[in-house]
Amino acid sequence: MNDAAAPHGHPPPNVKLYMMIFAALMALTVLTVLVSYLHLPRSLGIPAGLLIAAVKGGLVAAFFMHLKGEHKLIYACLGILLFCALGFCLMPLDVHLVRQESLHAPVAAQVAALSAERR
Repeated sequence: MNDAAAPHGHPPPNVKLYMMIFAALMALTVLTVLVSYLHLPRSLGIPAGLLIAAVKGGLVAAFFMHLKGEHKLIYACLGILLFCALGFCLMPLDVHLVRQESLHAPVAAQVAALSAERR
């Protein structure tokens, strides 16, 4: 039996690949910190942070969770999950942009009414 092979016939881990992924994750973490120091407006800063986080999450899922070589059913389930998550993230935009409503005005009015009652 080959000493390089892991138990149960699995191939040995590719340490060089894992170190490259680790370096990429560290570089993306530094990039996240640098983006935060740019003091971008929220409309640019939040999507930039989310994009970097999505890339980091994809690297972790693909390589450390070993999803890179999985069956197509896993990818279909992940696609449905991402579609639903994107839909949930876009719901507030529907209220704000399409309906021209503000979610904060009714809450501010309620807070003002409660503070007036307490006086």
